[in-house]
Amino acid sequence: MKKVLFALLVVGVSSLVAADGAAVYKKCISCHGASAEKKALGKSEVIAGWAADKQIAALKGYKDGTYGGPMKNLMKGQVANLSDAEIEAVSKYVESLAK
Repeated sequence: MKKVLFALLVVGVSSLVAADGAAVYKKCISCHGASAEKKALGKSEVIAGWAADKQIAALKGYKDGTYGGPMKNLMKGQVANLSDAEIEAVSKYVESLAK
C-alpha cells in the first residue's frame, strides 16, 4: 500500500513540475515573434510550422554545439540551461502555434 501511495505522489508531483512550453517560449518571443513568425534578428529561419521533432533536434544540437548557422553561438547560450523536458515542451508549444 505504501508503494502505491508513493507512486501516486511521484506522478502527482511530476505533473506539477512538468515543463510549460508557453512559459519557456516567453524568452524566445523577442527574437522569434509571438507566433514564431519572425526570422530571429533577421538571420534565422522562421520556425513557425516546424514539427516538434525538428525543433527538438535543432535545440539539442544548439545545446551540444552540433547545429546552427549564424545564430549558433547566441542560441547555444539561450538553450544551455534548458532540460530535455523543457526543450520538448517548448517545441510542442511552437508546433501548436501553427495549428
